[in-house]
Amino acid sequence: MLGDVVQRMTMALAAALIGALACGAAAHDVPDDVKVQAFIKPAGDRLHLLVRVPLSAMREVDVPLRGPGYLDLARADAALRNAATLWLANNIEIREGEERLPAPKLVDARVTLPSDRSFGSYEEALAHIRGPRLPDSMDLIWNQQLLDVLFEYPIRSERSDFAIHPSLERLGLRVATVLRFLPPGGAVRAFEYHGDPGLIRLDPRWHQAALQFVKLGFIHILEGADHLLFLLCLVIPLRRLWPLVVVATSFTIAHSITLIAASFGYVPAGLWFPPLIETLIAISILYMAVENVVSGAVRRRWMLAFGFGLIHGFGFSFALRESLQFAGSHLLTSLLSFNVGVELGQIFVLVLLAPALAALFRFVVPERLGTIILSLLVGHTAWHWMLERGALLQKFPLPALDAALLASAMRWLMLILVLGGLAWLARRALRHRRERRGIR
Repeated sequence: MLGDVVQRMTMALAAALIGALACGAAAHDVPDDVKVQAFIKPAGDRLHLLVRVPLSAMREVDVPLRGPGYLDLARADAALRNAATLWLANNIEIREGEERLPAPKLVDARVTLPSDRSFGSYEEALAHIRGPRLPDSMDLIWNQQLLDVLFEYPIRSERSDFAIHPSLERLGLRVATVLRFLPPGGAVRAFEYHGDPGLIRLDPRWHQAALQFVKLGFIHILEGADHLLFLLCLVIPLRRLWPLVVVATSFTIAHSITLIAASFGYVPAGLWFPPLIETLIAISILYMAVENVVSGAVRRRWMLAFGFGLIHGFGFSFALRESLQFAGSHLLTSLLSFNVGVELGQIFVLVLLAPALAALFRFVVPERLGTIILSLLVGHTAWHWMLERGALLQKFPLPALDAALLASAMRWLMLILVLGGLAWLARRALRHRRERRGIR
C-alpha cells in the first residue's frame, strides 16, 4: 500500500511538473521558426482576414491545460480569443485607401491539428473555420497545435485600394508569412516575406509602387557596405564635378541593364550564381583599391565603372528579388524607380564624400599618401570578403560547359560589347562638343 501511495505521489508530481513546464513554455519560450498563413478577401461591405499561426507563438496567454499538459478545449475559447486579439488583431493594421480600418470583429478562433490542409485555398479555409470544432475529449499537447482565426472588418467598398501592415515579427525568432489577397473578379495576389515588411499595398497604383521602390533603392545603396566601398574607391582620385558625373552615370547605366535583365529572368538559375556575383563584387572593390595605389589613373575610370557596374547590377537584383512581389502589375515601373533611388543614393553619397576627401587631403594628409592609406584599408576588407565568398562559392557545383551555357555567355558578351561601344561613342561625342565650345 505504501508503494502505491508513493507511486501515485510520483505520478502526480510528474504531471504537475509537466504542466508547470508547459505553462512556463507558454509564457516565456520564443519559438525559433514561425510560419503564418493568411487570406484577405473584401466582399461587399465586409473584409475577411483569415489567419493561421502556431499556438506555440501565443505567449503571455494562460492557456487552460488538463492532465500532463493537454489542452483543455472545453475551457479554451476565452484564452484563444484573447490570444488572437493580443497577438494578431492588435498587431495588424489594414487600410482602405489612406484610412485605417477600425478594430475588427473576431468571428471565431479555434484550435486546428498541424496535419490540417484546409489553408490551401480561401474557400477551404473559410469552410474549415465555420465547420465543426475538434472534440473536447481530444488529448492535444498545446504547443504542437495551430490556431485559426477569422476577423471581419467593415469597409466602404470591395473595390477600394487596400493595404496591410502586419507587425508579427514578435511571434518568433524567425517569422515567415504567406499572404494571399483575393480581389473581387481578379487573380489572387500572393506575397511571401519575413519579419515586418512594412506597409504592403495589396494592389498598388503605379505612382505608389514607384515611390516605394525609389525609397527602397535609396535605402539599399546606403545599407550596402560593398557598394559604398566601391563608390569610395571610384571617387578617391575624382573630386571634380564633371568626372564624377560621367563615372556615376556610367555605373548607373550598367547596373540598370543587368538589374532589369535579372528581374526578367535572363540569368542562370543555379545556386552557384549568387555567390559567384558576390565574389566578383569583392574582386571589383579589390581591383579598384589596387589601381588607386599603383597608378591612380582616372582617364578610363568610366569604363571600369561601366564594366563593374554590370556585375553590381546582378547584386542589386538579389536584394530586390523578394521585394518585386510588392510591385503589383507595375514591374518595369518599379525596376526603373529602384534605379532612380539607387542613383539618388549614389549622388547623396558622392556629395558627402567629395568635400570630405578634399578636406582630408588638404588639412590632414597629402593627397597621394591619403589615397594609398584609404585604398589599402578598403582593399584589406575586400580581400577578406573575396576569400569568404570564394569559399562559399566552392560549396556549389559549377555548371557544365555545354552549348546552352556558351550560347548564353556569347549573348551577354555581345550585349556588353555593343553597350560599351555605344558608351565610347557617346563619350567621344561629348568630348568633341566640349572641345568645339572651347574653341569658340
